[in-house]
Amino acid sequence: MFLALVVTPELREFLVRARCGAVRLIKVCIREEQLVLGAYKEPEKRWDQDYDRFLIPLLDDMEPCYILYRLDSQNAQGYEWIFISWSPDQSPVKQKMLYAATRATVKKEFGGGHVKYEIFGTVEEDICLLGYQRHVSSCSSPAPLTLAEQELQRIKISEVKTEISVERKHQTLQGLAFPLQEAAKRALKQLAKKCISYIQLRLDVEKETIELVHSNQTETRDLPYSVPKDTPRYHFFLYKHSHEGDYLESVVFIYSMPGYSCSIKERMLYSSCKSRLLEEVEKDYHLEIVKKLEIDSGEELTAEFLYDEVHPKQYAHKQAFAKPRGPAGNRGHKRLIKGPGGPIQNS
Repeated sequence: MFLALVVTPELREFLVRARCGAVRLIKVCIREEQLVLGAYKEPEKRWDQDYDRFLIPLLDDMEPCYILYRLDSQNAQGYEWIFISWSPDQSPVKQKMLYAATRATVKKEFGGGHVKYEIFGTVEEDICLLGYQRHVSSCSSPAPLTLAEQELQRIKISEVKTEISVERKHQTLQGLAFPLQEAAKRALKQLAKKCISYIQLRLDVEKETIELVHSNQTETRDLPYSVPKDTPRYHFFLYKHSHEGDYLESVVFIYSMPGYSCSIKERMLYSSCKSRLLEEVEKDYHLEIVKKLEIDSGEELTAEFLYDEVHPKQYAHKQAFAKPRGPAGNRGHKRLIKGPGGPIQNS
């Protein structure tokens, strides 16, 4: 049976006020099938100085709860918060299940765009200040490679390469590799930290490098106007959107090639450098690219187009019954058939 918990008007109003920054910590509990305000704390010092002395006394070893803790940093929507799900081992199983099923409701009610990190803890060490710092460190470190990925990495390292200039450019089976300019590297690091949302890169054919055109905070509605109409470009865009109730920030790579107005040399170079650039970005800057797009014009980059590309609709195909075809051509003349002991019949 599905239990829909109600958010009390007092809690909803308090969450709206708290997002403005006047509150450091909010404790949310479940009482009589309602989400209610359990406690709150106003800021006194820096966020890391307030953390343990505000948080630890509010933890109950026998009862789960949700805790929203405000950092001092801000993003485009306001202050950034930590969403903590506290579910101690000693608490009843029914309570654990209830709180687990309601976590998404609390996050949606507060606003997922304000949440920078989510932490789940069953013991105090999981969510104390040191536990939070360990969580942040683990999020920024690359995931361990599987055996298959390790084998693939060894194959790539041992792959035969052919030097074609004194630059760092190589030609392999995967295409050309132009080195990234320092400004482009800095921009990719900022994108990985989500400090910016858009990067545009171009190939310098003479220097054989990949250079930064510009980087900034760009909304989805402004993205089409960033695409040049007369020259190819590489674009990295942090696509911020909601999907099935969850707030998502997905990195999308866009390769824009404006028809055949570009020279054949440009078309070949941009096409050949693309795969090696993406490989370097994903490996060295730990950017997970959820979708790679190729467009002719910036007008294609509507909000609906991006959403459908990142979250394609699933269609269930049902094959219709195919009626067998009849015999082709003329079926011929009727034949006279005489049955046993009977009259002649037409066939």
